Amino acid sequence: MALSTEDIRDIAKLAKLQINEDELDRYKQELSRILEFVEQMNQADVENIEPMAHPQDMIQPLRVDEITETNLREKFQCIAPATQDGLYLVPKVIE
Repeated sequence: MALSTEDIRDIAKLAKLQINEDELDRYKQELSRILEFVEQMNQADVENIEPMAHPQDMIQPLRVDEITETNLREKFQCIAPATQDGLYLVPKVIE
């Protein structure tokens, strides 16, 4: 599928891109090649192929959900300018 120069202008406008006139021909060739490749992929026979969520049939190893860090909130809050009930107080920025 070959794109026209006007197609490239329309795509650039939709994507809110500024393309120089001297670059239009290069974009036209590259995007046309991409669409041709997609067309080749669409012609592949996938009738008897089951869809897969991942190309490799493996299970993601998960780490044990356990606490590894100690609670240092009091240590950090003692150097904070202002705290209240375990929360950091900050100046109001919205009026």
